[in-house]
Amino acid sequence: MSYELIAILMFSSMLVMLLTGQRVFGAIGFVAVLAALLLWGEGGSEMAFSASIKLMKWYPLLTLPLFIYMGYMLSESGIADDLYQMFHVWMGPLNGGLAIGTIGLMVIISAMNGLSVAGMAIGATIALPELLRRGYDKVMVTGVIQAGSSLGILVPPSVVLVLYGMIARQPVGQLWLAGVFPGLLMAGLFILYIAVRCKLQPTLGPPLPEQERRVSWGEKFRLLRAGILPLLIFFLMTGLFLMGITSLVESSAVGATAATLAALIKRRLTRKVMHDTVQKTLGVSCMFMWIILAALCFGAVFDGLGAVKAIEGFFVDRLALGPWEILIMMQLSYLLMGMFLDDTAMLVIVAPLYVPLVGALGFDLIWYGILYTITCQVAYMTPPFGYNLFLMRAMAPPEITLGDIYRSIIPFVFVMCLGLALVMAFPDLALWLPNQFYGR
Repeated sequence: MSYELIAILMFSSMLVMLLTGQRVFGAIGFVAVLAALLLWGEGGSEMAFSASIKLMKWYPLLTLPLFIYMGYMLSESGIADDLYQMFHVWMGPLNGGLAIGTIGLMVIISAMNGLSVAGMAIGATIALPELLRRGYDKVMVTGVIQAGSSLGILVPPSVVLVLYGMIARQPVGQLWLAGVFPGLLMAGLFILYIAVRCKLQPTLGPPLPEQERRVSWGEKFRLLRAGILPLLIFFLMTGLFLMGITSLVESSAVGATAATLAALIKRRLTRKVMHDTVQKTLGVSCMFMWIILAALCFGAVFDGLGAVKAIEGFFVDRLALGPWEILIMMQLSYLLMGMFLDDTAMLVIVAPLYVPLVGALGFDLIWYGILYTITCQVAYMTPPFGYNLFLMRAMAPPEITLGDIYRSIIPFVFVMCLGLALVMAFPDLALWLPNQFYGR
């Protein structure tokens, strides 16, 4: 049996196991270890062991639980509520102002957590009931929360970019900086769409009633100070890192410590808050570690088979495609897989194939990491199995149906595709900031 056929068999076996509902790391790790044993005998078992040692020796992995802890601490302690109250008072008088403020809230939550699930939870529990009560269109605001929460995997400290950096062997600090402007661009496009649509159709996002706008300037600035605290935590953490005072891991520790102190100062650091934060942090961190371990093992077997060279030869020699045509096909395959898999599963499955090929085609791997992440954002929101669709269905009130959720994402998917096209057409949107700080 040829190596190419073995690689196809591994790939198809893994997909079948994933479609049966097996856990991602279990399906990928099982196929990788079984293939290694069948191909190389008892010596193949060392691949999984070697992958685990490589994982445990990767120092930047310590940032993963620390950033997750920081996000959950700010969420569980109710500090995120202060942010929404700030946006509510300052943005409410505008048409669609609360929806625009929700996007701003999502950007800040993303900058504190690195996961989309935290933004979704906060948006669905805090912002969504308030938006519906204020007469906002349920379909539009459902899309707003889903699109805004997807920014969590692009804006630093993105956990998805940490995983990409691990698998693609790229510096996490550069990846995070590369995600800053594309993340802000995406948020800006969302805000522009909301503002224009609510201007043309004011009934979709009515402004606050006149009596609710009568908030004293003292109260406005009090809420502004309360909302600024999480921003100070973020800028303290990233500022020390960018100035070279702290390393990546040290800056994540600064963020986690600052979040805990903020909850303590506000007298919200209860035993329940600490218990829930640590429990959720442990669960999410362990899940990601198992997935990375399975990915490294699977990638090692693929490297041993020479599957990457075979894929490259198929695209370049047999199909005679140019570099950009191959890149666009890769992005389309991510969109297709995103209808059935989450971002980590997609990264684990195709990274061993795509990342070396992208490098061989002459593209920058930092830039490609941002393209992958934006494509994951789109995939999060595409039926039938988009990750955010099911999160929203689980958290939304009964009056919001699955049909409403599916319809809500259509305009935002087009907006995100526009953002993806802009980053592809102008790579400096992603590369300028890391080039300035790292002199790449």
